[in-house]
Amino acid sequence: MRPIALTDEPWTKILGFLRTCSRIYIGPEDECRRFVEGVLWRLRSGAQWRLLPAEYGNWNSVYKRFARWCDHGVWEQMMGNFADDPDMENVMLDGTIVRAHPCAAGASKKRWTGSASVGTESGGVSTKIHAKVDGLGNPLRFIVTGGERHESTQGEALLGEQVGEYGLADRALDSDDFIAFLIDHGAIPVIPSRKNRKQPREYDTWRYRERALVECFFNKIKHFRHIFSRFDKLASRFLGFLHLAGTLIWLR
Repeated sequence: MRPIALTDEPWTKILGFLRTCSRIYIGPEDECRRFVEGVLWRLRSGAQWRLLPAEYGNWNSVYKRFARWCDHGVWEQMMGNFADDPDMENVMLDGTIVRAHPCAAGASKKRWTGSASVGTESGGVSTKIHAKVDGLGNPLRFIVTGGERHESTQGEALLGEQVGEYGLADRALDSDDFIAFLIDHGAIPVIPSRKNRKQPREYDTWRYRERALVECFFNKIKHFRHIFSRFDKLASRFLGFLHLAGTLIWLR
């Protein structure tokens, strides 16, 4: 895959954010830009770190720096920095399955207990991305679990304190507890009833059409090869790439 370069406008904004992060090394601007572009190259290509083009620097040094930024939460903070003006009229939740490559297995259980988030379901080894987006389909939060985990188990954690006026989700999140959580936080549920509900709830079917935006969002991030299939052993590394993709969407 040919080299990738950020245009000046998004890079200037990213650099401005990075200079506010006191816990990480920025170094010379050109060097830092090559590093971020190297991570972006891998996000788009899905290639192994060892195949990183030499113009981005030593692949092992780039990986270690990327990993440190993941551990310090830099990529998550970066997306949050640019998600500073979300449309909170409609807040939408959904999940999508991504297949895990064989190289995503094998994380050390002693050192990384509970951090792999790779599971086994009927279709094989996979990961589930749980996403929260605003009324324009821009990302606000991610949670990564094993592919077998049901979406209803992550609803409240994913929603957090930014609830919005209307909470849109598919019937996978139709549970009494989650509906009550939305109402208690001042949001109006726009969630169709499960088919086995004895007394189906009414919901705004016209507004529910807006939920297509979260599906469009998943389509956008799956254009990044490294997200379409998971190659990372650790969930924190996979989340780092997710947050970088989310940052690029906010900067468009």
